[in-house]
Amino acid sequence: MSNPGNTTPSTSQEPKQLLHLVFGGELTDLDSVTFRDLSKLDVVGIFPDYASAAMAWKAKAQQTVDSAQTRYFIVHLHRLLQP
Repeated sequence: MSNPGNTTPSTSQEPKQLLHLVFGGELTDLDSVTFRDLSKLDVVGIFPDYASAAMAWKAKAQQTVDSAQTRYFIVHLHRLLQP
C-alpha cells in the first residue's frame, strides 16, 4: 500500500555544474596573453564541465595548429562565480 504523504527525496541528483568558457584568438606575441584584435576573439562556448571544455579546446587548437600566434584558453567560470 502506498503512502500518499511520503515525500522521500529522489536519490538521483544532477551533477554539479562547473562552468568553463573556451575562447581564443591571435596573440600579439607568444610571451604574453595580449590579443591582437579583441573584436576577432573566437568564443567557442560555455561548457558544463572541464571534460567537455577540454574536448572543445583541443578541437579548436588542432584547427589552428598552422597559426603559431593563435591560442585557445579554458577559463574556470565556476571559480569566478563562487563568493
